[in-house]
Amino acid sequence: MSDDKNPLISSAGSDDDLAAITKLGDSRTRLKAEIGKVIIGQKHVVDDLLTAMFSRGHCLMIGVPGLAKTLMVSTIARAIDLAFKRIQFTPDLMPSDITGTEILEEDKTTGGREFKFVKGPVFANILLADEINRTPPKTQAALLQAMQELQVTVGGETYDLPQPFFVLATQNPIEQEGTYPLPEAQLDRFMFDIRIGYPTPEEELQIGKTTTADVEVEVTKVLTGKEIMELQHIVRRLPISDHVGRYAVDLARMTRPEEEAAPDFTREFVNWGAGTRAVQYLILGAKARAAIAGEYNVTCDHIRAVAPMVLRHRIIPNFHAEAEGITPQRLVELLIEHTPEPTAESYA
Repeated sequence: MSDDKNPLISSAGSDDDLAAITKLGDSRTRLKAEIGKVIIGQKHVVDDLLTAMFSRGHCLMIGVPGLAKTLMVSTIARAIDLAFKRIQFTPDLMPSDITGTEILEEDKTTGGREFKFVKGPVFANILLADEINRTPPKTQAALLQAMQELQVTVGGETYDLPQPFFVLATQNPIEQEGTYPLPEAQLDRFMFDIRIGYPTPEEELQIGKTTTADVEVEVTKVLTGKEIMELQHIVRRLPISDHVGRYAVDLARMTRPEEEAAPDFTREFVNWGAGTRAVQYLILGAKARAAIAGEYNVTCDHIRAVAPMVLRHRIIPNFHAEAEGITPQRLVELLIEHTPEPTAESYA
């Protein structure tokens, strides 16, 4: 949000801005059409991923094996002219396996030796971190600088990552043996926590028929990396009114048990609530949600649409919540039910 001078100030949209929003909505439609050639169902997941992509946000995708998480990400990369790389996270993965390493190389001309940096797979536009919780925190931390600063430092030298850059990490919710929980600092770098469920019976039948046929689907590239970056700027130029911004602030603050106005269930079931980055992502996600729908006005409905994805991995429930079976998802639902929308009169 640093490039938004004041994201809570509303302004009238110019003809150029309105045309740009229309272009973004059209781009989303074309992207979904290409992705739909390969991925059957999961339309809301595709929308969530595109929302994050147009917001410059990283995503954590959680779902059981066999739900096409990897295929979905690689198909998005095929539909956009972007470099895609995949890392299979394992317990023996080292930080240098992600960022790259320096090797001692002999100059055949002079006979001298010098260190040369060999770039790791993180130097891509879309990086799929498959089963990210299977590697120790030390290796997980190798992604922190890349995700936050879009740079990698190796041997005292800092290297810029290609733009645009997204990390899409997958996590298996049912296998606990041999996994390492992601530290809160790592979780906070992910804009969205996206949950992927099972397809409907009709979709599952269609998947079974199409994937077992001798047909190769061709995905057409509909956007370039440069166009993605232009669309990201369009999203950030979207104005947002004070009352919508205040609603995002209220939702985030109500997750904190030490907040004076926090509801009773927050005090009873929450250890730690969401930080200020959650407010930024609520606002930015709402802007992108409006923009990809071809809408110029950002509303509280857009905030509510992205709130579960932004907040559920930033709420740390206590032992009482776990004993009662109260999940972060349920806490977000309660927060949305109990947090009223501010009106213009309430803060004028």
